[in-house]
Parts: sequence; C-alpha cells; structure tokens
Amino acid sequence: MADDGENGAISEAEAALYDRQIRLWGLDAQRRLRASSVLIAGLKGLGAEVAKNIVLSGVKAVTLLDHQQVTDEDFSSQFLVARADLGRNRAEASLERTQNLNPNVKVTADTEDVKDKSDEFFTKFSVVCLTCCSQQTLRRVGHVCHDNGVKFYAGNVHGYCGYMFADLGEHDYVEEKPKIIKTDKQKEEGTEDGPAAKKAKVDMTETVMVKKTVSYCPWQESQAVDWTSDSSSKALKKTPQMYFIMKVLLRFREDHDRDPAVSSREEDKVALLRLRDDVLTEMKLKTDLVGDEFASHCFAALSPVCAVVGGVLAQEIVKAVSGKDAPLNNFFFFNGIDDSGMVDCIRSS
Repeated sequence: MADDGENGAISEAEAALYDRQIRLWGLDAQRRLRASSVLIAGLKGLGAEVAKNIVLSGVKAVTLLDHQQVTDEDFSSQFLVARADLGRNRAEASLERTQNLNPNVKVTADTEDVKDKSDEFFTKFSVVCLTCCSQQTLRRVGHVCHDNGVKFYAGNVHGYCGYMFADLGEHDYVEEKPKIIKTDKQKEEGTEDGPAAKKAKVDMTETVMVKKTVSYCPWQESQAVDWTSDSSSKALKKTPQMYFIMKVLLRFREDHDRDPAVSSREEDKVALLRLRDDVLTEMKLKTDLVGDEFASHCFAALSPVCAVVGGVLAQEIVKAVSGKDAPLNNFFFFNGIDDSGMVDCIRSS
C-alpha cells in the first residue's frame, strides 16, 4: 500500500490556498490528503467529476487511467476535454485541464487498459477509484485493494441511473460530537445511570473528537447476496431498485464489452429487458422487481447525474483519506428520474 504519511508537508502558499477547507476539517486532515495518491480509472463524465473534485481538495498526486478515445458522446458531460480532442486518448486529452485546476497536485495520464495492469500496480496508490469497468475487473482490483489495505471505490453513471461503492477494509476515523456536561448531582453520585442521566446537558459550543472504527466488505461480497435467505428476503423491500439495475448494467457490459449506447438505443433496450429477466431469475427473484421503464433511462452519462454521484464519490474519498467524519458504508445509489439518493449496506451474510 502507498504511504499515507500523516505529516504531508504543507507550504504557506498551500495553507493560504486550502484555508477554507483547513478550517472545515483541520490541518492534520489536510496533511493526510497532501500525502495521498489517487488512481482514477475511466475518464467519462463521472471520472471527470471525481478528478476535478479530488485535485481541488489538494492531494499529492492523481493518475488518470483510460485507454479509450474521446467520442461525441463525451461532450455531454466530460468537461475536461475540448471539441478539438475528438479521437484523442481520453486520459491524455483530460490531462491539461485537470492539471490547471491545481498546479500543486501532480497529475499524470496513463493510456493503458485497466484490465491489463498488474496487481502490484494498484498497491502503489492510497486510493483506487474505478469507473466504466467490467464486473471481472471490479472483482479482481477490489480483491487486490482489500488484501493490501488500499481504499477502493467503484461507480458508474448510465443515463438517469448512478451508483458508487466503497471498500475501506477496517477503517478508523474521528467524528466531532457535542460535549456532554454532567449535572452536579451526577458528579456527586459518580454515575450517569438512572433518572439523573436524563438531566445531562449537551453543550453545542464545545465538541469532543470521538475515534471510531467501521468494517467494510470487498466488492465480490456485495455481489454475492443470497436473496432467498431469511435475513436478505426481509431486507429486500428496503433494498434500492438501483442495486438490481446496476447488476443488469454490469451484465450488459460483460456481454457486449460496452455500455448501452444512444446509437443502438432500440436494440439495447431489448437486450436490457432480456438481461433483467436473466439476472433476476438467477438471483431467484421475480422479474417484475424492476419495471420495464428502466431500459429507457440508461443511455449516456448525463451531466447532472455525474455531478451528483461524482460529488458524493469525491467527498467520500476525501473523508476516507483525511480520517475525518463517518464515511458511507457501502453503496450510494442515485435515481435521476425522481432526484432521490439512498445509502445502503449490502453484503452477503
């Protein structure tokens, strides 16, 4: 795992540049950010949003990884490339604008395919964030990161549908809490049990830092839920529909080596409905769990959806690296049709 050194050097110029966020999460948290290196794989609309937010936060280094070329579809949400970049490698085309966002961050471009990278490659980073990747790649890289203590994130946006996943292993963080002030009676009795405890006051002007630990599951475990078990079947009604749509879209990418495309919209809609039936049947669930209308809403990376999911994803990376505040565990789903977002912890028991 890359060294997260908690004492990343911050110059006076950087302290002035990051003044507002240092006031928000503290100098120690900013030092941890300054010592971290982040890999962002997949530079479509979501990857661009994450790259922008992470570079502005003031990390040490960001690597942009993408082997594909800029297409016309990218111009709907990928603001790091220009019209003149059509046909260029997406990572290289995104490099200049990303670097200009913050000259204090070292930004590099890598034009290789993420699936061709060795396991060792991913262990060099503090954080690995994958977008636009296949289920097989997510499983492999997620496993490597989990075993090597590298913070792992994954996400994608398909039209109005978006999601992010986090695996931080065993993660320690601190949370700021209002200070509890004991009453005189409690101090005399030396206890907070019983009716007297109800009189304890909360001083909102004073806070204490509370250290906590949260445990995450690897990506593969989040995909291997047995929905026929008693515990999972009870949770099914509360599970976001987007989770199952995500699995259908991952199967589509596995079968077609691409995401649903506007250019082949009608035939892709038919394929999505067929895959919906196949995926849900394999999970021993009713196929009407996901309505037919989803197949019309999964095309292109819409800019507003990328902004929401990318903002949440980047915020979670900042929280994880800085060790400040409780991170989400483990999924965030966004439905652009009704502008709803939901956090859920989904894992096999």
